[in-house]
Amino acid sequence: MQNIQVIERLVKLLDAISMYDDAVSLKILSAETGLHPSTAFRILQSAAENGLVARTERGNYRLGNKLIRLGNRAGSDADIRQIALPLMEALRDKLGETVNLTVREGDEVVYIERALAKRMMRVEQVIGSRAPLHVTAVGKLMLGMQGEAACRSYAQRTRLPAYTGNTLTSFSTLSRDCMASAERGYALDNEEAEIGVGCIGALVYDSGGHAIAGLSVSAPIERRKEEWIALVRETAGEISAKLGYR
Repeated sequence: MQNIQVIERLVKLLDAISMYDDAVSLKILSAETGLHPSTAFRILQSAAENGLVARTERGNYRLGNKLIRLGNRAGSDADIRQIALPLMEALRDKLGETVNLTVREGDEVVYIERALAKRMMRVEQVIGSRAPLHVTAVGKLMLGMQGEAACRSYAQRTRLPAYTGNTLTSFSTLSRDCMASAERGYALDNEEAEIGVGCIGALVYDSGGHAIAGLSVSAPIERRKEEWIALVRETAGEISAKLGYR
């Protein structure tokens, strides 16, 4: 049982490291995972000895070459964009609004695929564009799934800049929203990134049960409907199933 607990903690640390473009300090990893620094250090030291992580001269951590090689081998078998796009287009056709696929990189979400609404007045995100986690539905879900400690760490790092008058700029308010969103399985963006725009987001999971992406529908706020929530969650579940999630 103790060995299983160590593996679970290692997975938490690897997930946290993978969310940053640059090497990450022990302090941040401890905050992100909720592990005591001494516990995190011991696990990371063993992982480094086995090539799963690498420690920089400044004492920060990044994914190791062995893990990257294994990930690339697995990634070649399943291109999430190719799998998701037909389902995104089907959802777009049902709702008449733009559907987006995003992944987390550090403290931001990155738009990697989209199915544009076939109408003149539509919400449009450019592929490759980025947005802070706390102003997007998917980003808030990702924070909520990591727990309150990760949410607090994010708030301290970023100081929660406001993008509109609806942006959640206090830790307590953001944390409540993120935790509630994770509990119910979907999140809303109520004009928090852009006035006039509302989003509904759900997470996409891989075969290991890890949240690797987010699916969202973006629409003018006055057109967004509550009944879309079930459809967004259903489509995210279909994509997850095709990636091997059970």
